[in-house]
Amino acid sequence: MSTPVMSGTRLAGIIGTGPWPGPGPAYDALTTRISRAIGDGRIPVGARLPSEREVAAATGLSRTTATRAFAKLREQGFVHTRRGSGSVVRLPEVPGGRIDHLLTPTGSNEAEIDLTCTASVAPPWLLEAYERAVANVHAYLPGTGYYPSGLPVLREIIAERFTARGVRTDPDQILITSGAFGAVAIAVRALSEGRGRVLIESPTYPNAIATLEGAGASLIPYPLEQGPDGHHWDIDAMDHIARQTRVRSAYLIPDFHNPTGALLPEEQRPRLGAMLRRNAIVPIFDESLVELGLDGDPTPTPMAAFVPDSITAGSTSKIFWGGLRVGWLRIPTHRIDSMASTRLSLDLGAPVLEQLVAVELMRDHDAIVDEYRAKLRAARDSLAAQVRSHLPSWEVIVPGGGMALWCRLPEERSGALAIAARNHGLGLVSGPNFAPAGGLDRWIRLPYTVSETDLDQVGSRLAAAWDDALTFTDRVPAGRTRTVA
Repeated sequence: MSTPVMSGTRLAGIIGTGPWPGPGPAYDALTTRISRAIGDGRIPVGARLPSEREVAAATGLSRTTATRAFAKLREQGFVHTRRGSGSVVRLPEVPGGRIDHLLTPTGSNEAEIDLTCTASVAPPWLLEAYERAVANVHAYLPGTGYYPSGLPVLREIIAERFTARGVRTDPDQILITSGAFGAVAIAVRALSEGRGRVLIESPTYPNAIATLEGAGASLIPYPLEQGPDGHHWDIDAMDHIARQTRVRSAYLIPDFHNPTGALLPEEQRPRLGAMLRRNAIVPIFDESLVELGLDGDPTPTPMAAFVPDSITAGSTSKIFWGGLRVGWLRIPTHRIDSMASTRLSLDLGAPVLEQLVAVELMRDHDAIVDEYRAKLRAARDSLAAQVRSHLPSWEVIVPGGGMALWCRLPEERSGALAIAARNHGLGLVSGPNFAPAGGLDRWIRLPYTVSETDLDQVGSRLAAAWDDALTFTDRVPAGRTRTVA
């Protein structure tokens, strides 16, 4: 395969042509812009950069400046230059690799296109946010560094966002956690220590299944209904299950549900809230994806507005970066003490620096999320078109938001497909991982959060893997594997 060549004009369109601010020399600014564009995927790994002369002409800088910038990029590991071959983009070596083997169900392999995880690379703003946070961290150094409730400034920002969305919230009701996963773990333990029956959607987020089961809960699945326009909630059916089983708590994802992408309509939210109150159910609402509506609709009203005794979990991981392990709980006032004591039994708080980074990003929230939504919208439409073109027998319903397609296969071969995909450089998670009570081997989740270069290859690789999966004669076990994000 030939190496894609990037023109000077294209590079300048990505990184800009000035001004070149900063206290240091211009070559430092040029180095930073190019390295950030490589890091967030705007300049694809494997592309050949234009010559130093072209870069200078396109950006309005001197050739000496461009030469020194390329030298720094080579030193930092972002570029490899060979005589006669030009400068090819790569990523710096990371000791131990970029993928943790515990995260992916089939083990880590950096050569694969990883579709096991709904998470994106860092936005261009992230490094600047870290730099601002480091400049502010000195104010916290005289203290112990333990903030089990979270930094007050971050709690205030999150409380203000809840209030603006329609549910009045005091900063004291916000508990900062280590991601949404950590938030859910705290909430589950605090609610009767996780014991008893818990209503949960099927399919659902695999980590929630593991967390609830690990706490000793008995899961009562509610199957989401599939219609021609996607999945939806039948509240009467949910009410029937709740009354029959006498559940007292629930874990629900009403906002761009993982993995289906379904959104509980605004007009149904009061009905769901009334049903939960009528059955004395204390729900945990997972809002990790609430900001990721991709079709221009307003951000949904928090379910906490309809169920005052509910607990809401949220996170920076999906909207900013997975490596920023900062999440939160919105807690009813009378449950603050029990949640706080449960939190202290697990850890002593999220790291101060990461909380300060979250503060900086939340202050630029709307600009960052708007750009991310546009990127996800284009990726969603691209992947849906590829699947329909390469795999016309699959059923694809384009979700209104979220980070993945939930595709229905013509046969129960999701497990076989996940195995076959590895031979074609794809990492997949089979449908049964999302099933609280088994099944779903006719479904596969396809995140569209990978880089544009990788995304363009998904359709053809999937088709080849599906052809292989159809040849499997032995039954592939359709059970759950490991934690997936």
